[in-house]
Amino acid sequence: MSEEPQTSAQLPPSSEIQSYSLTATTENWFTYPVRAHPNHTDYSGVVWHGTYLAWMEEARVECLRSIGIDFADLVALGCDLPVVELSLRYHRPIRMGMSAVVKTRMAEMEGVRINWDYRIQSLDGEELYLTGLVTLVAVDREKGKILRQLPSTVKDALVKLST
Repeated sequence: MSEEPQTSAQLPPSSEIQSYSLTATTENWFTYPVRAHPNHTDYSGVVWHGTYLAWMEEARVECLRSIGIDFADLVALGCDLPVVELSLRYHRPIRMGMSAVVKTRMAEMEGVRINWDYRIQSLDGEELYLTGLVTLVAVDREKGKILRQLPSTVKDALVKLST
């Protein structure tokens, strides 16, 4: 089996990245309700592991939209925010027909890296189904290279999430 050469973009040296760091200082989570439909589950009626990722991305996109960052606007700016790191812990399964809430918040923004925390839990908050951390990096859509800094409109909007 031959190995494919790795072509993933690397972060530029720290000295070339505009340095700014924000950390979430509140317990304010953005909440996004979900319901497990048949297409979200495997043959046994348990939500398929990839469905949780889709729900997390939907929650993050809606959270950004709620502070004025629409993905269509990001595309127009030539910016993309791909996932570069993902860590999940599945605590218990969600089954077909169950409702849950995806909670997300920006945990930290350092330069062009943005870390998001996640919790997927029951509507009453009593059952925890998943916890996760996702790291995004700002990328120039046309060049496919990591940006040296976030577009100012994006950075200014994200500041709202840290307070």
